[in-house]
Amino acid sequence: MSDVLTPDICIVGAGSGGLVVAAGAAQLGLEVVLIERGLMGGECLNYGCVPSKALIAAAKMAHAQRSGGAFGIAPVEPGVDFGRVMDHVAEVIAAIAPNDSVARFEGLGVRVLAEEARFVSSDEIQAGPHRIKARRIVLATGSRPTLPMIPGLADAPYLTNETIFANRTLPTHLVVIGGGPIGLEMAQAFRRLGARVTVLEAVAFLAKDDPELSAVVVQQLKAEGVDLRDGAVIERVEGTNIVLKGGERLEASHLLVAAGRAPNVEALDLDKAGVSFTKHGITVDPSLRTSNRRVWAIGDCNGLYAFTHMAGYEASLFIRSLFRLPVRLDASIVPWATYTDPELAQVGLSERAARDKHGEGIKVLRWKLSDNDRAQAERRTEGLVKAIVDSRGRILGASIVAPQAGELIQPWCLAISKRLKIAAMASFVPPYPTVGEASKRAAGSYFTAKLFAPMTQRLVRFLSRLPG
Repeated sequence: MSDVLTPDICIVGAGSGGLVVAAGAAQLGLEVVLIERGLMGGECLNYGCVPSKALIAAAKMAHAQRSGGAFGIAPVEPGVDFGRVMDHVAEVIAAIAPNDSVARFEGLGVRVLAEEARFVSSDEIQAGPHRIKARRIVLATGSRPTLPMIPGLADAPYLTNETIFANRTLPTHLVVIGGGPIGLEMAQAFRRLGARVTVLEAVAFLAKDDPELSAVVVQQLKAEGVDLRDGAVIERVEGTNIVLKGGERLEASHLLVAAGRAPNVEALDLDKAGVSFTKHGITVDPSLRTSNRRVWAIGDCNGLYAFTHMAGYEASLFIRSLFRLPVRLDASIVPWATYTDPELAQVGLSERAARDKHGEGIKVLRWKLSDNDRAQAERRTEGLVKAIVDSRGRILGASIVAPQAGELIQPWCLAISKRLKIAAMASFVPPYPTVGEASKRAAGSYFTAKLFAPMTQRLVRFLSRLPG
């Protein structure tokens, strides 16, 4: 027989979004049940952001040993112990895991159930022997990698982000299917660690980003020896070997699939709860509520934005709704970053999206890293800051390609979230010399033409003649 639990909130999924809701609600004094069928911390901690960035960090150390010549330091080919590299990845996960652990959340007063959840009615969930009837239900079940429809791929010994971090053999030839952020991050990391790498992309690399900036990333990967092929048509897969249109055969030691994701909704029996969904995810309104007024969906499972920080943002909106405050998701403030080297970051509208929405009234501001003193000192001058403003000087978006672009984009995130005009970005005082000065310079270029125009010059000459 099932025991019946009647918490204030039932959360399905202990990834980033679910954990934020659980911690916040419990600390507000609400009774919370958290259901997770897999690992606490979800995709981000175990298969995504954390292990990938740990691997990228190791690869960056290897690359640094090859790159000292311009500084008068003899370059050397590093000795890569790939097993130890993967130990490092596991150690990073282990260091962060206590923050997401059952023990921590039970310490906060959350009841954690290691079960698979499914709806049995509009307001009841079955989880193993437990039946949960909650006032509010939050679905935060995340997403998973998908396979493109390529003959032979399903039967191949392929890897995805869910399995590649368990691999302890350095590939001799890694072939990556998919040229988005995950595919290119892993391609560069494995190349720097000593693998031969080929990336096959059916359309264009980093297609969701500004092409002017993504081209800088693509050029860097090519310079490091990654074989990048856009417009690639795969006819079939035979084991780990790929046959391309035209007959070319690529023999790979390892095959990584990074070509799309799907929401985890199949096991939930959403129909029994009257929760609408599509193949893209659970349908939500701007407050993240589903077609069932008792149920909310946050994070990857709603199909809006597959970013860990987006799941956290959506979770914070749900917590806000507990205070009966108005809640509305604001997509304009959502940033994203690709952690290649250089990194690529974006917030707000791209140039293309801004032209589509605002026409030719926008102004595009640029500042190259080659004009930045700190970038010159560190010999990292590839890249630029690019900002988009409307006819009144309101910031519409910003894109950065640079080392640490994910850090550099953050003032622009604040500016857009607070609806600031470009004058605010032009007037702050950054320390010298920093790469962050490039953002101020880009913003300041908005005023250059007016500031040094003939009329302004005449005004200054007139004022200079006045007494005192």
